[in-house]
Amino acid sequence: MKLLLHSCCGPCSIYPIEQLRQEGYDVNAYFYNPNIHPYKEFRRRLETLEGYTSAINVPLIKEETYELESFLQKVAQDPASRCPHCYRMRLYKAAEKGRQLSMDAFTTTLLISPYQNHEMLKALGEEIGKELSIPFLYKDFRHGFREGQQQARERELYRQPYCGCIYSEKDRYYKPKKEE
Repeated sequence: MKLLLHSCCGPCSIYPIEQLRQEGYDVNAYFYNPNIHPYKEFRRRLETLEGYTSAINVPLIKEETYELESFLQKVAQDPASRCPHCYRMRLYKAAEKGRQLSMDAFTTTLLISPYQNHEMLKALGEEIGKELSIPFLYKDFRHGFREGQQQARERELYRQPYCGCIYSEKDRYYKPKKEE
């Protein structure tokens, strides 16, 4: 079964690719992440994924255009509800690409993260899959999160400290002083 795996980065791709290959899937990684900011971070994550997929002989399809404005237009009015827009953008593009390439299904490495909303990802993936006539393969990879991160350390892969968007970077680093 040919599967398109939307990949947010190298470290988050490790465990899902291993598991999916063990289950017999023919995995193709797909990089489309217009949410990642700044551009140097976008490039670094892409280059890390390129190195990893090359090392393990997994084909990588990549969208290298930096569509930050498109992402920001969708989320700027309400940054607190950015994640559904971000998920939708990436899953929709992955489903389109999967259908275009005659894949049997699509899924995402976002499903490895204990920090992502799995119920929302599953619902959106299934909705988009129905709309575009390509099945969304839901897999709960969270149990492999620590193992994947450990392998990333061992492989000396770049491990980013925030999800990707400018708002998640702010959430990670900006800690306002509490008023006394």
